[in-house]
Amino acid sequence: MKKEKKSLDTKLVKAINKNVRSSVKKLNPILKSIVGKKVDVAIRDLTFSEKRISKDIKKTISSAVSNAENNYQYDIDNLIVKEAYCGKQIVMKRFRARAKGRASPIMKPYSNLTIILTETTKQKETHGAKS
Repeated sequence: MKKEKKSLDTKLVKAINKNVRSSVKKLNPILKSIVGKKVDVAIRDLTFSEKRISKDIKKTISSAVSNAENNYQYDIDNLIVKEAYCGKQIVMKRFRARAKGRASPIMKPYSNLTIILTETTKQKETHGAKS
């Protein structure tokens, strides 16, 4: 038996924020918490988050929503966060002077942030026995 692949007619909407001043380690838990949620719920969760970087993530999601609205004429009430991931960017290297003429490094990492949205479509629910 062959498995039939479902064709996706929906277009993906992407927003990329480069040079976010935070490490990947700090971004990942926040991004994992918003994947699969509706856009308005994700923005609400980020609004009340105590993390400093949640403002930049919220700004990127808002940019993706406006891309969907202006470029693809999607209904913003049906948008969900399909993917949210980050990658490494540059690391600024600084040093802190220590005792006895030594120095200890200070790493200031930057990240890339990518948000991908898709529009959900309501599927017909069929009840009853399968035959």
